[in-house]
Amino acid sequence: MEIASASKSFGGWTKHYTHFSEVLNCDMRFAIYLPPQTANGQKVPVVHWLSGPTCTDENFMHKAGAQRIAAELGIALVAPDTSPRGDAVANDDSYDLGQGAGFYVNATRSPWNRHYHMYDYVLDELPQLVETAFPVSGSASVMGHAMGGHGALVLALRNPGRFRSVSAFSPISNPVNYPWGRNALTAYLGEDASAWSEFDASLLMRKATQFVPALVDQGDADAFLDEQLQPETLEAASKVSGYPLKLNRRDGYDHSYYFIASFIDDHLRFHIQHLAA
Repeated sequence: MEIASASKSFGGWTKHYTHFSEVLNCDMRFAIYLPPQTANGQKVPVVHWLSGPTCTDENFMHKAGAQRIAAELGIALVAPDTSPRGDAVANDDSYDLGQGAGFYVNATRSPWNRHYHMYDYVLDELPQLVETAFPVSGSASVMGHAMGGHGALVLALRNPGRFRSVSAFSPISNPVNYPWGRNALTAYLGEDASAWSEFDASLLMRKATQFVPALVDQGDADAFLDEQLQPETLEAASKVSGYPLKLNRRDGYDHSYYFIASFIDDHLRFHIQHLAA
């Protein structure tokens, strides 16, 4: 693991690292914010952030304004890149497939299956690396945006013992039925739609029997709301299973990081309630 940059922020440090990923079979980047409480070696809980398509490990750290509240609450933030990358890694001309758009699944279809195992990377390999290298505790939550909101919800729903809470901004809620999801799941997992259900938050929430507290924020001026996101499918699923989901519809907000920055404090305060419990 090699450090690429370090910047002091609110008494802590935002750092970007590169490392070789055995799971993805390529070099990867991730960012971490270490709050000032870690300066003396104190272990702090961690919130993992998963970004949307076209993003890297930098977008959240640069644009969300999360470091101030993370420093106040004593939370470490971890933000991986959104896909494997490199000349040897399969890619596509579309912005929502290939490099920059790993969709947080384990690809089974060639050529993607050589590198695109982002589900295993964000569930196991990266958290293990972070817990070994940095002063963080085993107490973790997960959140994300759009494609990353989908990833965060799926991780928590499939692994309720691993995460104390989950939140999402503008998540792809029912990917098996909408274009972004169908495109990615077909490419990475193949034409058999029965394989897609394990990566669909609404389908997983509908049948859940173990619960991780969930918070979702959705702007009603989001250009992707009707065609891609469909948060009402999550709401319907939560009613079937009794899932503890709070879904906020935010008047006038769009899909951008302006939206995320407006409510990131609410999300981190939501997480610390469960991380500190």
